[in-house]
Amino acid sequence: MELDEQKLHALLGKVVVEMGAAANGPLITIGDKLGLYKSLSELGPMSAAQLAKATETAERYVREWLAAQAASGYVEYDNVNDTFFMTPEQTAAFGDKNSPVFMTGAFYAITSLYHDEPKMVEAFKSGEGISWGNHNKCLYCGTEKFFSPSYEGNLISSWIPSLSGVEEKLKRGAKVADIGCGHAASTIIMAKAFPNSTFIGVDFHDKSIEHAKLKAKASGVNNISFQVSTAKELPGDGYDLITFFDCLHDMGDPVGACAHVKNALKPDGSCMIVEPFAHNTLKDNLNPVGRAFYAFSTQLCVPCSINQEVGLALGAQAGEKRLKDAIMSGGFSRFRRATETPFNLILEARP
Repeated sequence: MELDEQKLHALLGKVVVEMGAAANGPLITIGDKLGLYKSLSELGPMSAAQLAKATETAERYVREWLAAQAASGYVEYDNVNDTFFMTPEQTAAFGDKNSPVFMTGAFYAITSLYHDEPKMVEAFKSGEGISWGNHNKCLYCGTEKFFSPSYEGNLISSWIPSLSGVEEKLKRGAKVADIGCGHAASTIIMAKAFPNSTFIGVDFHDKSIEHAKLKAKASGVNNISFQVSTAKELPGDGYDLITFFDCLHDMGDPVGACAHVKNALKPDGSCMIVEPFAHNTLKDNLNPVGRAFYAFSTQLCVPCSINQEVGLALGAQAGEKRLKDAIMSGGFSRFRRATETPFNLILEARP
């Protein structure tokens, strides 16, 4: 076959962009850990020497790091004054940990993918799964850092208010379970916002529950308890609200999980399912958001599900239709899309 030079150059150009993105990943976590983004966003414009002094780092490394960030479009360079600064948009993405679009957490999680590449090679050969707890530890803090800003920015202000009558119940005092709570970012946010309600966070990963307990204690909330448990073993009943944050698609048996949850709810209770945004067809997910989620799904979500009983492996781009099928098969009679963001679907199911 004869090569089309134009198409080849376009493809190679894309590959060069990918090389730059992959190589810059560690520089993003370095910039976050050392406070380089934070200091530049708060104190800039600054020279490399000034930023190095402000962060107590080595100027030569900082100068090269700044060049890489400027070439990436993550910071701006003033050629006249030889200084660097960050726009409000760049600050929102990299410099302000309280921003709802703070993105550095994703790169901590991506670090784990490279560490675990040998495990994925074997999984591709054998077809076997990989337990969530069998990944590099960078995954767990990265997942928390990536999801937390979105939860902080949306959960109380728009997601819970989008559910039918739930906000009023939580204000009065409700019984809530947060399934797949991980490091408890979502659980703690809800517990702080609704002190009259009681919360239990459950996760099948014991190390995450240990960390969640420490986070809750440090945050000063006292209306949360935690337990190592799968969704199908959620203790108790009579819940007003049960939540799944970015985890239903990771479960081996999401139908069984929903069946247990449905029976654990009060007759007028609600289930909130937060899932990665996806359309219902592959062709409609072939975009930058779908690309990122398919990559995470291949290496994290699908192996996690396959490692469990049933192993349905919905994947992070299951889409609303497949999620609805699983949820309704679990016995729920009512289902709707409550709201959405560019990165999430917020679904409500009721008995």
